[in-house]
Amino acid sequence: MRAANPVTFRSGPLPYSSVSGIARLRCAAVVASGLCGLALQFGTIGPVAAQDAKKDLFPGMAPVEQYRMASRSEEIALARSAAPASISNDAEILVLGDHDFETAVKGKNGFVCLVERSWSASFGDAEFWNAKIRAPLCLNPAAVSSVLPIDLEKTRWALAGLSKAEMVVRTKSSVAAHQAPAPGAMSYMLSKEQRLSDADGHWHPHLMFFEPHTAVATWGANLPGSPVFGSEGGPEEATVFYVPVAKWSDGTSASGGM
Repeated sequence: MRAANPVTFRSGPLPYSSVSGIARLRCAAVVASGLCGLALQFGTIGPVAAQDAKKDLFPGMAPVEQYRMASRSEEIALARSAAPASISNDAEILVLGDHDFETAVKGKNGFVCLVERSWSASFGDAEFWNAKIRAPLCLNPAAVSSVLPIDLEKTRWALAGLSKAEMVVRTKSSVAAHQAPAPGAMSYMLSKEQRLSDADGHWHPHLMFFEPHTAVATWGANLPGSPVFGSEGGPEEATVFYVPVAKWSDGTSASGGM
C-alpha cells in the first residue's frame, strides 16, 4: 500500500546510556495522513508528538514500593511475555530487588528478560519517574553484554535514592554508559501487557536493533513505505531501529484494538 504523505520520525538524543527498552518510544512519530506497508495495519506508528514536548511530568522519584510488582511470580511472568515462549522459557529472568535487578530464574540460551522501569528512559524523558511504567523486554546475548549494563547501573542509582541530576553527573564517567552496542544486539518487546507511557499504553509489539552511531538511511528507516523506524542520535550516540511486528508474543494478532 502507498502512503498518501511521507511519514516523519522525529527523534531526540539517544545516548548509549538510554538505548534499552523505554528510551526508544519517546521519539515521536508524526503521521501526516496515511501509512503504508506493515505500519498501515497498526494505525499510528508511535507516541504522539505532544508527549515529546512535555517535561518533568513526574519531577521526582515516587516511593520505591510503587515501582514494585505485586509478586515475584507476576514479574517473572510479565518479563517472559516480552518474547515467544521458545525464547523466554530458556532465558534468564531478572526481577527488581532491593538494590538492583536480581536473577530469579537462571537461563540456558543467553537471553535475559526483565521488566524495565521508567528510569531506563533517557534523562530528558517526561515520564522518567513514572511509577506505572512496565516495559518487558528480552535481550539477546549481544545486547546483554553491551546494552543491559547501563540499565542495571541506572537501576542501582535509582534504588540508592539518586536524583536524576545526580545520575546525569555519574553517567559522564560511567564505563557502561559509553559502551557501544555490540554487533547483532537486539531485543524483543512483544508483550501485550506492556505499559510504555501514560499516553500510549502498550503501543505495538516490536523488535529493537541497537547499532553504534550510523545514519538511519543505511537501513532505509523512516522513509515512506518502510516498516523500519530509527532514532539516529548525535555523533557520540547509539542508533536504535524499531520494527513493528504483526503479533504479540502469545501469537495473537496486534492489528485489532490498537
